[in-house]
Amino acid sequence: QVQLVESGGGLVQAGGSLRLSCAASGGTFSDYTMGWFRQAPGKEREFVAVVAFTWSGSITYYADSVKGRFTISRDNAKNTLNLQMNSLKPDDTAVYYCAATRMFQSTTPRAYDYWGQGTQVTVSS
Repeated sequence: QVQLVESGGGLVQAGGSLRLSCAASGGTFSDYTMGWFRQAPGKEREFVAVVAFTWSGSITYYADSVKGRFTISRDNAKNTLNLQMNSLKPDDTAVYYCAATRMFQSTTPRAYDYWGQGTQVTVSS
């Protein structure tokens, strides 16, 4: 059983930056593809970014809406997942969740077996 705990959310002005972290425990972190998702009020949970770990290194993939602004990274030695968010926009306001799956590079929420409790990100205009 994998446990995930997010941190780093908060209130920031448009154009600002935040760094989210997700601490994992209870499993072999490097075995899992790790993703970030977000859910705004009244909307479905949506994919943000994903990072898989292979023998040749990490492979990342981003939603078009965050490409070039957000950077996902993982530290397998520390069992930690990060999301660096720059040039934030009001549309980025949501609860952000980290999640783990054994499926490679999945962008679908239902493919993920383990979820954190979420951290609120609010971007003011």
